[in-house]
Amino acid sequence: MVANCAMNRERSLSGSNGYGRELGLDVMAELTDRGARSACVRWLDLCCGSGRALSEAVRLAADGARGARVEIVGLDLVDHFVADSVPPELQLVTGSVTEWVPDGRFDLITCVHGLHYVGDKLGTLARAAGWLAEDGLLIANFDVHSVRRADGTPVGRGLTAELRRQGFAYDASRRRISRHGPGEIRLPYRYLGADDKAGPNYTGQSAVHSFYEHDPSTSPACRAGH
Repeated sequence: MVANCAMNRERSLSGSNGYGRELGLDVMAELTDRGARSACVRWLDLCCGSGRALSEAVRLAADGARGARVEIVGLDLVDHFVADSVPPELQLVTGSVTEWVPDGRFDLITCVHGLHYVGDKLGTLARAAGWLAEDGLLIANFDVHSVRRADGTPVGRGLTAELRRQGFAYDASRRRISRHGPGEIRLPYRYLGADDKAGPNYTGQSAVHSFYEHDPSTSPACRAGH
């Protein structure tokens, strides 16, 4: 995984550069709705950057007296977090999304533009799917064009069709991937490696191309929860 300090450093929940715009999701409304049905709501934000949006969410949850307890976990490769004093409802963790293992399941999992800098993108999606609660939601920015065959050509429609067969929804125009509910994902691709010199993607930021070969036997790297 490559750390890109230009992404998610100052991103907030709302506004022109906020989570709502990038994910098409009002995070606080989602947490509030789930809080009406559960005593505790857990949100995991992968590649959370500075954690500014997460700190904001903790304050909003407290000020709004939502009733339910909201627990938020932010994971990032670099520990440049903005919070000087982290409240107990917020946990900021330094680690890689391809190696970190959570201590439980989550009602909401987000990743704002973080997958662009991950080597094994498909393995990460599979792992994250295994961390969802029974009615949990996973949503992330995902550019299928960055997933390549060994010869460098994009995997393309075959990949999006396979993702949909395994329960993901992919919005090609907005480059977003989502999933409702957990599952053991077995994508027929074996991770070969990545190119961190691939150049800018649709965001204008330099990104990483990920290389795979088709493997019907299913690579262990693409099994959810492992």
